[in-house]
Amino acid sequence: MHPNTKLLHDFYLAFQEKNHRGMQACYAEDAHFSDPVFQNLNTHQVRKMWEMLVTRGADLQIVFSDIEADDSKGKAHWVATYTFSQTGKKVVNDINATFEFENGRIKKHQDEFNLAHWCRQALGLKGKLLGSTAYMQNQVRKGAMTSLTKYIEKTK
Repeated sequence: MHPNTKLLHDFYLAFQEKNHRGMQACYAEDAHFSDPVFQNLNTHQVRKMWEMLVTRGADLQIVFSDIEADDSKGKAHWVATYTFSQTGKKVVNDINATFEFENGRIKKHQDEFNLAHWCRQALGLKGKLLGSTAYMQNQVRKGAMTSLTKYIEKTK
């Protein structure tokens, strides 16, 4: 197994086990993360994001597959199933991830998923009606970043 394949496998195993420290250790000191909600996070922010998500996700379940990696790039597929705490709605989020590596750590991590579909699941009727609009998606992003910022302040 290529070392970066093992790195991704270890990352997702830690995620399944809600071991945020194990996940955090997989990132380079100058890593970057982005997905449709949490955009352009630096290393500190992404490490705290995973900590926040796994410590708050009481019923979070992760299934991962299709991990491939070489010396510089990698990819994986994963599905997160959880209850969105703000509405009590069940979410099944299907995600494709791409990675870039440096010195045996994740330098860049990009997750892709359908944000409109996420809104329909997580936000109920409001998400069904408005989830595909830029306004609603920007509101979701703003709320997520506010939560992350508050979490970082609280856990200094």
